[in-house]
Amino acid sequence: MKVDKKMQDGIWDWVKAIILALLLVLIIRFYVFIPLKVEGDSMSPTLAQGNYLLYETFSDIDRFDIIIFSNEDGQTLIKRVIGLPGDSISYSEDQLYLNGEVIEEPFLGTEQQQGMDVFTSDFDLFSLTGVEIVPEDSYFVLGDNRVRSRDSRIFGFVPQADIAGKAAMVYFPFEDFGFVEN
Repeated sequence: MKVDKKMQDGIWDWVKAIILALLLVLIIRFYVFIPLKVEGDSMSPTLAQGNYLLYETFSDIDRFDIIIFSNEDGQTLIKRVIGLPGDSISYSEDQLYLNGEVIEEPFLGTEQQQGMDVFTSDFDLFSLTGVEIVPEDSYFVLGDNRVRSRDSRIFGFVPQADIAGKAAMVYFPFEDFGFVEN
């Protein structure tokens, strides 16, 4: 039985389309939207222990974005950007001051703070780091669960080069499915 030329061409077109689709999926999976499992509760209530999220690698980092980065021990961490390069940061009586202005943080869960005298301890950049502003190509990050977060208050600034990307969406569990809001 001989397959005619038209059928061979049709099959070959389908094979090329499937290979192209697989290549696109692999490129998107490994270079554009990368999966990650949330470990720990330092970003609660925004991200919960065991959430699976996708992060992206192509857009600029803005204030209050949730970023994924590696620390000096090679651990992958997830935190919220509070300070951009050139910013002055301080906390006083649970209030964030950026460049001397009061800034609201609506992403912090009020239910977490109930019954607590202090949610975010008072500090300024100089007392933590010895500098008054966030250095160029660096970021100051905090976890949303300030009481249980190991963040820039402990390890200092996050260099731009250590940032893998920023959180885009939670895809599992399904009840938490949605885009990550900043």
